[in-house]
Amino acid sequence: MDISFVETVLARVKLEHSHNHTHAHNHTHDGCECAHAHDQSERAASAIKNAEKVCQQRGVRLTKIRYQVLQALYTTHRPLGAYDIADILSRDESHDGKRYLAPVTIYRALNFLLEQGFVHRLTSRNAFVACPHGHRPEDLVVFLICDNCGGVDELCSSQLSATVSSLLDQEKFKPQSQVMEITGLCAHCRNNSR
Repeated sequence: MDISFVETVLARVKLEHSHNHTHAHNHTHDGCECAHAHDQSERAASAIKNAEKVCQQRGVRLTKIRYQVLQALYTTHRPLGAYDIADILSRDESHDGKRYLAPVTIYRALNFLLEQGFVHRLTSRNAFVACPHGHRPEDLVVFLICDNCGGVDELCSSQLSATVSSLLDQEKFKPQSQVMEITGLCAHCRNNSR
């Protein structure tokens, strides 16, 4: 897989962020670039390279479609659904703009990426976000989802994880996954509304 695609997509995203907004969120707050968008574009190339390396170490294949789905998730700071990803990839030059990818194809790629820990599913949004952190399946992950801009921040806390694990042990409950979603206003949107 070639990193030039990532660079091309990131250049297009930076152009979108500075000029042609494809959604309602303004990517600047008081003249400053949106932290969600900036953070996502900054980590994309290294996170995708790391995903390739991890797949090689695990003996699994990061196929072209899996790779492209992961790239699509790194093109935005917002969670994307399978249909959103299919639209992004269908517009991409690597698909010649002629073929629409079926959502089932996207879901298969997403399932692989979930299993490998490269993405998270936000149940409340039925959407996915890229994850460069390499969490273990038993890690508690907290998502802060901004109701205004749609940005998602990801947090982990050993103290919170220990507290939740203790509560689960008391109830003799074995979690399949530990994801917490908290909605509200991010710091940029809160500061911008004042």
